[in-house]
Amino acid sequence: MNLAICHLSVMPARGGCEKHIVDLVRRFCLDGHQVHLYAQEWDADALPANLQCHHVPVAKGWRPGRPWRFSKAIAEVLPAAKHDVSLAFDKVAGVDVQYPAGGLYAATVRHGLNKYRSHGMRRLASLARLFDPAYWSFRRFERQQYLVGRQPFMIANSDFVRRQFQRHLGIDRSRVSVLHCAIDPDRFAAIDRPARRVATRADWGVDPKDTVALFVAMNYRLKGLEPLLHAVARMPQREGFRLAVVGDPKTGPYQRLASRLGIAANVRFLGFSSDPRNAYFASDLLVHPTFYDPCSLVVQEAQACGLPVITTRYNGAAELLDPPTDGLVIRDPHDRDELAGALSYFLDPIRRQNCARAALRGGQKWTFDEHYRQLVRLLDEAARRKCAA
Repeated sequence: MNLAICHLSVMPARGGCEKHIVDLVRRFCLDGHQVHLYAQEWDADALPANLQCHHVPVAKGWRPGRPWRFSKAIAEVLPAAKHDVSLAFDKVAGVDVQYPAGGLYAATVRHGLNKYRSHGMRRLASLARLFDPAYWSFRRFERQQYLVGRQPFMIANSDFVRRQFQRHLGIDRSRVSVLHCAIDPDRFAAIDRPARRVATRADWGVDPKDTVALFVAMNYRLKGLEPLLHAVARMPQREGFRLAVVGDPKTGPYQRLASRLGIAANVRFLGFSSDPRNAYFASDLLVHPTFYDPCSLVVQEAQACGLPVITTRYNGAAELLDPPTDGLVIRDPHDRDELAGALSYFLDPIRRQNCARAALRGGQKWTFDEHYRQLVRLLDEAARRKCAA
């Protein structure tokens, strides 16, 4: 297959989608596909040598206009290249296959309002959007992506996202294929895991017998750190419990909140980590009380490390869990008592160990290899439809 992947930037150190693209590109190239990357920037050291990279310059200008400019630049080079199929994971119009790793912008806006606990604040934030030019630009661009001209082959990374296609764009569910994201579990293989666990806990100042819940995110507000701290404060028993916060190094407001809640001793703010493996190895469970995640990769990373997961119904990756066998799915991140109860549920070491074994088995059911095979099948189908058209 002659495949074009179009993405503005491929820097896997940033995590998320860009890391996933690198995993896929490596596998495509290993299997002998002719793969072309069209991007403005990329980390050459992280990419396979036989990948053909094409620099697509994007003129500087208004940031919300960047998807329009990048898509215009892509439209100028793709037709002449005559690839079998072109694939995009984000805001790129005019490609054959749309696989939005971040979900739909309209859904991101709607669910993002839920991060405000007050209904008044939600209404105020919603009204403020109406005066934001970026909001209108991205909404218009999204409709251009999916509804104008030849409609693309559409893949959603969860049924949660597929429902958003129908709700926000009026696209029938039957026209959207579902293919959950997956990670390369080899990234989390470690024969020295026990030693890493001991060393990392020592660095954190955590006792070997403590129960450590890991929270990993860059957008703390959207991923629910504030209600999580309130939930820790409401736990009936906090002795021997620690919350490890990894991600954005700007933690000042949350450290002050932890102090006001009287839980500063229970929380470790650890800042950014380009390689979070040691954090997973040192922890006992993952807590991800997100307000919106199309299909969170941290859930799958946690399962690959044998960690039970607490997440919310606003996370497409919750579809990969089997609660309460390998984790818990809470209804509302703002329900501090429900979240505190979920944390307390895993203080029982026997229950936690049983869930950990189930989480590892669950992670092995949906593998990167299976994800890759299904993606190739869908791309082949898209290429046939393109040829027929």
